Amino acid sequence: MRNITLILAAALLLAATGLSAAQTPTAPQSPRPPNIVIIFADDLGYGDLGVYGHPLIRTPRLDRLASEGLRLTSFYASAPVCSASRYSLLTGRYAIRAGINGALMPESTNGLGADETTIADILKSAGYRTGMVGKWHLGNRPGFFPTEHGFDSYFGLLYSNDMVRPWVQTDVPMRLYRGTQALPGEVDNAALTERYTEEAVAFIGENRNRPFFLYLAHSMPHVPLGVSPRFAGRSANGRYGDVVEAIDWSTGRVLDALRDAGVERETLVIFTSDNGPWMDMPPRMLVDPRIVRTDAGSAGPLRGSKGTTREGGVRVPFLARWPGHIQAGAVGTDLATTMDILPTLAGIVGAPLPAGRALDGVDIRAFLEGRAPSPVEWYVYNYGGRVEGVRDRRWKLHLTFPEKGEPVAALYDLSLDPSERWDVAADHADIVVRLRDRMRRFAAEVAK
Repeated sequence: MRNITLILAAALLLAATGLSAAQTPTAPQSPRPPNIVIIFADDLGYGDLGVYGHPLIRTPRLDRLASEGLRLTSFYASAPVCSASRYSLLTGRYAIRAGINGALMPESTNGLGADETTIADILKSAGYRTGMVGKWHLGNRPGFFPTEHGFDSYFGLLYSNDMVRPWVQTDVPMRLYRGTQALPGEVDNAALTERYTEEAVAFIGENRNRPFFLYLAHSMPHVPLGVSPRFAGRSANGRYGDVVEAIDWSTGRVLDALRDAGVERETLVIFTSDNGPWMDMPPRMLVDPRIVRTDAGSAGPLRGSKGTTREGGVRVPFLARWPGHIQAGAVGTDLATTMDILPTLAGIVGAPLPAGRALDGVDIRAFLEGRAPSPVEWYVYNYGGRVEGVRDRRWKLHLTFPEKGEPVAALYDLSLDPSERWDVAADHADIVVRLRDRMRRFAAEVAK
């Protein structure tokens, strides 16, 4: 009888408070972690977007992305070439550590090693659905595919769209892949941007109710340029401008898909490029009229281009939007790199960093959110397996290598001279010594 009385009393109390037993308050659940979208252009230059000062190419959606989020002016790819840069984005490490020093070819037998931990691995272990669309360029043999490195799904090209005859002497046919399977038929270069976009939009729609990571790696504006009839002839900057404006459209489609899925405010979007523009194409690239010298982008005020460790080869656009976290219209001038993305995302989702691996990136979330300066202190310029320079927050030491004799060192004050016009080494011998020592220590570390 006493138990019945207690039960009745509890029921009356619930009724008095307007709650039923099914409505009894429970402990609050932890919020869903943010979706993450990384859009990676290929050979897009520092000066190729309207928001970075291009006078002819129209990029309204990317400009709007910058106005709704953050634009960085000292953001670096890890190397001035495709495969090395992509390795660093996904692993948080300089590719020189793994011996990936250039662009992997169709016949290459190496790629992203099984012992590497990628952003996709980390996010998948944290409960994310992971998908990649576009250019991989980290190996095209079993063991190297995206779906063997943390991605649940993949659609795209396994390497650059120029790796066919007459530009590359190979007999390996270029094919689009889904998962690990090659799709039949020739690749329509003009349709790539739109095909990638529709795959990306479909992935967002399919995963709207769970945390997801989308890595959209465009094949453009790498040569040979390809653009569909809907964009051909639209840009005042010619064929190259058409291609960049198509990427702008693609970005808009992805952003609209996030809005339509109701996850716009819960998604961190990052847009950047793998390296600078390929302005000085070698003669082998100009043997066919499908590629001409004007199929090249702009590094804006920066010196150099793809394939060089000048600023134009490695300093690239970077835009990020995360409503409620990143301040709209912010501009950051501090140093940051592609290697910082992995530890930053791991920190955001509360995932552990890879054990037993030397990471070169650091968590820059507080910097992206405007709460602190960037913690990045150094950036090492490297290409082809050779360390060619280093910069700190202000100074850049750069080496040139004559055919004979010792390397020649030049020092630039990037805070006053981002175009690398004035060598001030003679006036700052102490800084040259300090940065040269930093270069030597890094070179010795990666040589172990």
